[in-house]
Amino acid sequence: MPHNPYSRLFAIPGATAFTLGNLVARLPMGMFSVSAVIMISGARGSYALAGAVTATGLAATAVVAPWTARLVDRHGQARVAVPATLVAALGSLSLVLCVRYGAPDWTLFASYAATATTPNTGGMSRARWAHLLKGDARAVHTANSFEQAADELCFMLGPVLAAFLCGTLFPQAGTLIGVVLLVTGVLVFAAQRATEPPPHDRRDPTDTSAATKSLLRARGMPALLIGFLATGAVFGSLEVVTIAYADGQGHKAAAGVVLALQAAGSCAAGLVYGAAKPRGSLVRRHVLCAAAMAAVMTLPLLAVASTGSLIVLSVALLCAGMATAPTMVTAMTLVQRRTPEGRLNEGMTLAVTGLLGGIACGAACGGWAVEHLGTAAGYGVPAAACCALLLSSAQACATSTRARLRRRRPAPPHVSSAV
Repeated sequence: MPHNPYSRLFAIPGATAFTLGNLVARLPMGMFSVSAVIMISGARGSYALAGAVTATGLAATAVVAPWTARLVDRHGQARVAVPATLVAALGSLSLVLCVRYGAPDWTLFASYAATATTPNTGGMSRARWAHLLKGDARAVHTANSFEQAADELCFMLGPVLAAFLCGTLFPQAGTLIGVVLLVTGVLVFAAQRATEPPPHDRRDPTDTSAATKSLLRARGMPALLIGFLATGAVFGSLEVVTIAYADGQGHKAAAGVVLALQAAGSCAAGLVYGAAKPRGSLVRRHVLCAAAMAAVMTLPLLAVASTGSLIVLSVALLCAGMATAPTMVTAMTLVQRRTPEGRLNEGMTLAVTGLLGGIACGAACGGWAVEHLGTAAGYGVPAAACCALLLSSAQACATSTRARLRRRRPAPPHVSSAV
């Protein structure tokens, strides 16, 4: 086996094929919302309508995605992901037709809500790595780091590609090409049956994980989901505040490039973190990563307050992004550790759902802060969200430490009494 940890991953038969298919399927995740906003606002002349439609789709995804993931765990990735993707593709095509032919506004909401069946392709890929690398903690760490870097790359390139296609070709081009990429990628991914984890039917009476009816009650999971909610709030607020700040500086078009630097820093840090040998317990590493993220997320606020330069802000966001991927990697690994066997897709989809909910809340809070306190003060929102993440992580670490100490505590000696 090669010494490069990433080369070791892709030396596994079938790993390269399912990874390529998953990357193609994952790229449209960053394209659909931007394409929908451009398409709807251009045809209907209302950003409010476009924003409401995409928000409805986000809410529908938060409700439907865990159910889709549960079906994936129970019946297998290929059997569920392919039909779920086709339903989502029909929803996107319906949205294009409704916008193109002037259908009533309610049809836009219904069409975009239908795309909520899109499977969590990143979660399915992580589930395959966990299945293939079971028992090898360091290799799982490297695989999770690679997947986090892939997430950052796709969400960095997706909006840029969508804006380019909609502006260069026609307003519906971003959505249509995104549908083609999604369906093609999922079909290629699902065709790699040799690396697919086996389905886990919880109706089996010998299934020990059936006792946990809801993952929300699994040990340590609530604190993790709160952490994902706070992390999402960082992303959502950072995007809104940065766009508003760049617009206030007269460089609104540069906002995408500035945000891309933050994603690039996270992507690079994720790859470096995956190549390093993890040290210490996973819970403590998560606390340290959250502390680093809370510290560096003050840099954008300091850059704006002290210099007011968009260039300095870009450097600050690049540095701030470097703490994001390690935090997400450790959090996703904790989710894998604390999810009962056979429910991994569901567990990771719950984490993504928390992330999406946090993005929505963070965007709302960031917008309010910009409007009432100013764009410079708006960068206090992601900094505050990082502090909430750190508190949640520290609380989880303290709980884990107390539980470990209770397990190590010797039992009191048994004293027999004579009758």
